[in-house]
Amino acid sequence: MTSDEWSGALLAALGGVALGGFFFGGLWWTLQRTLRSAHVVSWQLASLLVRNAVALGGFWLLCGASWQRWLFCLSGFMVTRMWVLRLTRRSGTMLEVPHAAQP
Repeated sequence: MTSDEWSGALLAALGGVALGGFFFGGLWWTLQRTLRSAHVVSWQLASLLVRNAVALGGFWLLCGASWQRWLFCLSGFMVTRMWVLRLTRRSGTMLEVPHAAQP
């Protein structure tokens, strides 16, 4: 890879981190918001559509037809996912949902 390709890959990875922060941060915010809302389905559907549109549009703008950029961008996105999961588990903001009893 040339230096231009590496800089594009680095930009894609950082963009993936930003998109992941928006996507998973928005998911966390939506879940917190729906706990106190009478319109749970509306909140979740609107959030899903906005988060997916921004993430997919961002991937397309950052990566285009370059599979290498897609790889770096998705890697940054998944690193953010792991970081958000770890952060929410440590801070106690993750909801614990009891599972149904097994027969």
